[in-house]
Amino acid sequence: MYQISLMPSIIKTLRAVADPNRLRILLLLKVEELSVAELQEILVMGQSTISTHLSQLKHAGLVEDRRIGKNSLYQLKTGGMGTTLAGLLTQAYNEIPEAEGDQAAMRRVVKKRQDRMRSFFDSVAGRLGKDYVPGKSWKSLSEAFLRLLPPMVIADLGAGEGAFALLLAQRATKVIAVDTSAKMIEVGREQALQHGVKNIEYRLGDMEQIPIGDDEVDLVFFSQSLHHALHPERAVLESWRVLKPGGRIVILDLQKHRFEEARELYADEWLGFSEAEVEAMLVNAAFVSVETSIVHKETETPQFQTLLAVGNKAD
Repeated sequence: MYQISLMPSIIKTLRAVADPNRLRILLLLKVEELSVAELQEILVMGQSTISTHLSQLKHAGLVEDRRIGKNSLYQLKTGGMGTTLAGLLTQAYNEIPEAEGDQAAMRRVVKKRQDRMRSFFDSVAGRLGKDYVPGKSWKSLSEAFLRLLPPMVIADLGAGEGAFALLLAQRATKVIAVDTSAKMIEVGREQALQHGVKNIEYRLGDMEQIPIGDDEVDLVFFSQSLHHALHPERAVLESWRVLKPGGRIVILDLQKHRFEEARELYADEWLGFSEAEVEAMLVNAAFVSVETSIVHKETETPQFQTLLAVGNKAD
């Protein structure tokens, strides 16, 4: 009698987990509570499809939800079949081709949730940048943070006229500013001379074939320059080559957008990059401890967003 009473539950469970997409959902909900919208973003599926899968999983007693305002967050149910399933999911992870990508996408989605929360508290905690306060500005703060950088050799790739290189030179042992435009290099050298800055070395060259030796610099910066590279992944690979073991790469660029006019107005080769694309470039180039985030959103059309990505070259 005991075995017969268990049969309907086991059958429902087996039917629920037989679908590969429901397995993908369960692997995600085993790690993190997620909403329907977040699952849509991670799995690139329609809302109705996600809702149908969740309904079936909930009916089988494998997931549970809780209300947060107007939304519901779903997670793998604890106890009963959910506990048994958790162990099986760990074994199934390597058998699902999409699992690793799903987990990476989930981490980005959860980070965005955290960023939204932090942004809200930032907005109510103070008015920096919105109201005038004598002596307080983003420029003064950036100058202060520059002083915290340890002395190092820095490569500014796609340096242009060298405005950023001049800032970095205040603290760096040496800045190597690289650009493909001879005119830009000429202007940069003139500005360095005018300001009496002697620790910037301007080099004419391509960021895909950086005129810097192996393991020569401590920090590589791409400041709104990577979207001008014909092959950005090659530029990232080159930056790994020139970095010393333990060195770091920092990329500031545009989040992927649809403002096609940028190709003509600013000679942009790429209309920005998604966080996933930049993360993949860094990981494929063997960088570790990779992090990406959106650090600025413009309010005026076309509302460009700035993406920040960092990574380390292993020791």
